[in-house]
Amino acid sequence: MSEVKLASEIRTEFGKGAARRIRRENKVPGVLYGHGTDPVHLTLPGHELALAVRTPNVLLALEIDGKTELAIPKSVSRDPLKGFLEHIDLLLVKRGEKVTVEVYVNTEGELAAGGNLLEHVLNTLSVETEATHIPESVTVSIAGLDAGASILAKDIPLPAGTTLATDADAVVLQVLAAQAEEAPAEGAEGDAEGAEA
Repeated sequence: MSEVKLASEIRTEFGKGAARRIRRENKVPGVLYGHGTDPVHLTLPGHELALAVRTPNVLLALEIDGKTELAIPKSVSRDPLKGFLEHIDLLLVKRGEKVTVEVYVNTEGELAAGGNLLEHVLNTLSVETEATHIPESVTVSIAGLDAGASILAKDIPLPAGTTLATDADAVVLQVLAAQAEEAPAEGAEGDAEGAEA
């Protein structure tokens, strides 16, 4: 898991006008909270933060007034048109502390021959893991699976020290048989004509 250091400043101005000024300086307003502490309003470097949050569940080492605080992104707001970061909520974490996060489910291997389709019922799994060892994703093999097969949350291998927080029997992936769309439609029309005669 990657740890990214970011220089942060305590923010004393609030409101839309202040937020716009911060964004014009290519910075991002944010709030750091957790562990029963009062929320800390921060200004973070825009470019470095945008690069950091591309990595799922990145661990941020925030330099604040000479102290380093560890945090993970909890909520990221982006401009719906231009995609730049508008605001970020950060959750304060400590080394050794367990946190619950969402991790992406990746697949490897090929389905059984026959035009089967793989449906991702869940794209992510909720897991509990140490804050400084959050996996970016988990991978499961779909090699040779045929129509009707499914993979449950409990079937997906997790890294050491990581436990499942999602319902163990939740379906994550299922294999569907490819369906010919036109054949049933023609048969249905023929049945209808036969019934009219």
